[in-house]
Amino acid sequence: MLAKIGVSLLTLGLLYHSVFGAPDTAAAWRRLVAATLTGAGRVPVLAALALVPLNWGLEAWKWQRLAQHLEPAHSFGRSLRAVLLGLTLGFATPNRVGDYAARILELPGRRRLEAVGAVFLGRYAQLVATVLAGGAGLLYFVLKFYLGGYPAAQAGVTVAAGLGGALVLLPLYRSRLLLAALGLLRPLRRFRRYLAVMPTYAAAELHAVLGISGLRYAVFCGQFLLLLYAYGVRGSLGPAVAAVAGTFLFKSLVPSLNALADVGVRELSATHLFGLLGQPALPVLSASLSLWVLNIALPSALGLLLLPGLRVLRDKRRP
Repeated sequence: MLAKIGVSLLTLGLLYHSVFGAPDTAAAWRRLVAATLTGAGRVPVLAALALVPLNWGLEAWKWQRLAQHLEPAHSFGRSLRAVLLGLTLGFATPNRVGDYAARILELPGRRRLEAVGAVFLGRYAQLVATVLAGGAGLLYFVLKFYLGGYPAAQAGVTVAAGLGGALVLLPLYRSRLLLAALGLLRPLRRFRRYLAVMPTYAAAELHAVLGISGLRYAVFCGQFLLLLYAYGVRGSLGPAVAAVAGTFLFKSLVPSLNALADVGVRELSATHLFGLLGQPALPVLSASLSLWVLNIALPSALGLLLLPGLRVLRDKRRP
């Protein structure tokens, strides 16, 4: 825990130093944000805001598909409530374990153990989409900026990236191998019973979950690109998409203390990758922070309104 806090503080410190170290930078940032929100940048900002319900609606749809495997009558409305509650509870919990709690508690008690594996499956499918797209994005930067003129090294890195993508897909479609691997490691054996439900999902269900994860990832990328455009970032679309994908990958691979710790990892990654493309830090930073506010902070606040309706609280109020 202390190590995670230290990493989070170090990341935020590096971000602050890299962006606000120069004199008058804070004032320039305020002018940039004000000019964007009152000028032509309002339209793409509002477009990104309009995509927030679609983003979390897709997540609710994905959870509905997963939960219906355990409880066929599970509705989209209950799934959306569980997702928003999970976002709120996960806001301040390590590695967002509150997200697990909210979704599990919305299911009947007899299925809650299996629900742990269902939540993990949904989160892993989202990670697969992030790793596959982010790996391709980072491959672009490695080949262009670090291995230019070394064709043999480029070929080796490309093959390694392809094999890495295949290995990431393996636990999703061959979850029995994952359970067997957990059985070989004594400290991890206790997790097998929580994930035992994973092999019971048919391939068609996994295809659907992965497809929804890919759609949600595309919405997230679209929001980031809209916000970058709003703050004045211009350039070729392909490299910008690669930078966005690489940013999301870095954010996903670094364990976070809570949702606030994500503010720093994503921003530092974004400013570095877009810096390689010759883009200034302030517009990229503003877009990344705005993305966090729109997709995490605002929906988390909305989830507070739903907190009294959590199943465990309703059960406690019953005589």
